[in-house]
Amino acid sequence: MFKIGVVGCGYWGPNLVRNFLGHPSVEKVFCYDKDKRRLSFIKRQFPMVEATEDFNEMVKNPEIDAIAIATPVFTHFPIAKEAIEQGKDVLIEKPLTSKSSEAELLIELAEKKRKTVMVDHTFIYTGAVKKIKEIISNGEIGNIMYFDSVRVNLGLFQHDINVVWDLAPHDISIMDYIIDETPKAVSAIGINHYNQFEDVAYLTVYFNGKSLAHFHVNWLAPVKVRNILVGGTKKMILYDDTEPSEKVKVYDKGVEVITREGVYETLIQYRTGDMYAPKLDTTEALTGVVNEFLSSIEEDRPPLTDGLTGLNVVKILEASEQSIKNNSKIVYL
Repeated sequence: MFKIGVVGCGYWGPNLVRNFLGHPSVEKVFCYDKDKRRLSFIKRQFPMVEATEDFNEMVKNPEIDAIAIATPVFTHFPIAKEAIEQGKDVLIEKPLTSKSSEAELLIELAEKKRKTVMVDHTFIYTGAVKKIKEIISNGEIGNIMYFDSVRVNLGLFQHDINVVWDLAPHDISIMDYIIDETPKAVSAIGINHYNQFEDVAYLTVYFNGKSLAHFHVNWLAPVKVRNILVGGTKKMILYDDTEPSEKVKVYDKGVEVITREGVYETLIQYRTGDMYAPKLDTTEALTGVVNEFLSSIEEDRPPLTDGLTGLNVVKILEASEQSIKNNSKIVYL
């Protein structure tokens, strides 16, 4: 049975607490936040939780086996480093760290201490993304030509990171999960309107093959859009996370190239077939995250979204920031 500490009781912390409390392998949950009001809120919601205002008291508590971190990104590294040094496994909210060098140090330290580092790339554990991965893995859509995502809404403005670091990790992690190629370079453009952080941005990820990924993130849109298009040589997938049902649709549409004897020009014709919406697992994604974290510790294996997958995402975020500062210059990974 596990005893879990949750650091940070803001927006995401209570969701972690609820899922840990609901897991059959968890005996007790501890919470830390420097804001007394948030601790009071947690205690009202979950009276069985043990709350503390002293981080050292939690991280040095020999009773606690693992710590989940739901704090601003710039705090992830020092909190996780201290937790691992104190012999705790760690689950860290996305993105893993604010620098790739910090992510590398955490991975190295965890290996040395034989501890688990897992990043909470929640969307990887949704029924929709798991189904997309399955469809691609069985070869149904053919070779991936492009990955195109739009994640926009009005707000919420962050005060420590730009829109890329806030919104793009979700879709970059999905791309990293479903495309079995290593990105080679990144270019990005962004602009800020209300403070020093970009609130609208576009980034492109290049691969060695003929795949291309593009991301549009925006805090200034009049509507909430959560779309991903995956174009394959055989079929195409639309993932719309705002749909209450049928979030994933597979289209038997594409392009066929024909060459005829005696015809020197390449002939292109379009293929339009059926669309179907596969049945999806409706289990809450965070339940899957918590289960994977605890199972990986019990089974002494790397979790699905381990430190290395977190590092992959941070490298792309870091490169996009560098590209934005250098007028969209291509940054090689």
